[in-house]
Amino acid sequence: MSKKVSLGVAASVALIAMAVTFSITMTVSMNMFNNTVSSVKNKERMYNKLSEVDRYVRANEYFDINEDTLNDTIASGYMLGINDKYARYYSAKAYNERMGLADGRLMGIGVAVVKDSSSGYARIIRVYNNTPAAEMGLQTGGFITAIGDTSTRSMTDTSAIQSALVGEEGSTVTIRYLTPDRQEQSFELTRANYTTPSISAVTMLNGNVGYLRMDSFTSTTAVEFRNAVDNLLNQGAAAMIFDLRDNTGENLNAALVAADYCVPSGLIAQSQAKDGTLTDLRVSDDHEVSVPMVCLVNGSTAGGAELFANALRKMGDATVVGTTTAGKGVLLSDPQSLSDGSAVVITVGMLLDNEGQTWNGTGLTPDVDAALSTDEQSSYYDFTPDNDPQINKALTALSGTVSQP
Repeated sequence: MSKKVSLGVAASVALIAMAVTFSITMTVSMNMFNNTVSSVKNKERMYNKLSEVDRYVRANEYFDINEDTLNDTIASGYMLGINDKYARYYSAKAYNERMGLADGRLMGIGVAVVKDSSSGYARIIRVYNNTPAAEMGLQTGGFITAIGDTSTRSMTDTSAIQSALVGEEGSTVTIRYLTPDRQEQSFELTRANYTTPSISAVTMLNGNVGYLRMDSFTSTTAVEFRNAVDNLLNQGAAAMIFDLRDNTGENLNAALVAADYCVPSGLIAQSQAKDGTLTDLRVSDDHEVSVPMVCLVNGSTAGGAELFANALRKMGDATVVGTTTAGKGVLLSDPQSLSDGSAVVITVGMLLDNEGQTWNGTGLTPDVDAALSTDEQSSYYDFTPDNDPQINKALTALSGTVSQP
């Protein structure tokens, strides 16, 4: 009898399990169906609206339509409309340039420029060694006043100027150049491959303070950084200043590797997905820089550069000097290349530090404020490590921890 009861109970349990499983499956299926239908309806609405606009424009527009420009602009507009401030669309040309920057290799003339706020021209802030610009004698502090037939004054920003200077290897570009002592010259330069170091200055200040100017984080940063730090420590550096001003921190992994070299063992940072899932981005080993450290930052210090400064402050007791940083604390996707050579990038997660905190939207508040006056801001690119007021603030912050040589 007991066997019959047991078999009956088992059969009942099996039927209940099947019913529950069927119910759950139907519920999940209905949710998926509803989401799919909603998605299809939204896409249909989007395509219908675009089609309406396109029909009207093509039937009535007086000017000719450049199809490539139109398609690029449509894709760019889509990325602007998805509530993700860091989402970007890159045309095929822009994507090629971006990849060159990320790899630390460019096809250009060998200068770094900014759009000068006073003159409107392209001010040269760095000339790289063994490049066409260096061979022609272009100098830091000079100006590129025109690229081809286009005045750099008419170019919208620094990115537009840089884009006009780069191109295929072996192609030529004509520039008009104003020397630092205001002599006008013209050059035809042949674009060439060259390596752009991510660290532009490595020197000793006050005899025993190591100083590194870190312009960017790229695929070459890890080796450059380790060699530069070791070099300064071997010279007797009793403290370190890492200058991260204007470093937009595009290569997050490079920033993590550099931070790992400085801080003791422990979790450096995590990413948080939309569903709340946490992923460790890097756990530091036992190696650390044991001398006092300062991270010098400004409002253009962003992304991986913020992560680096934050990790050194929380894990290595570094002092942050400067002004509040950009507040870009997100994990971006690798570029998703499209069939025509263009690409898109979107936010896929939030960056968290070793304490589970984010700086996204707020930035890092410095321990020592070192804002520049209006006059100092206008002279920013004329300063050297010896007379830069923000570097002097960093040295002052170290004065109580470093003995005089």
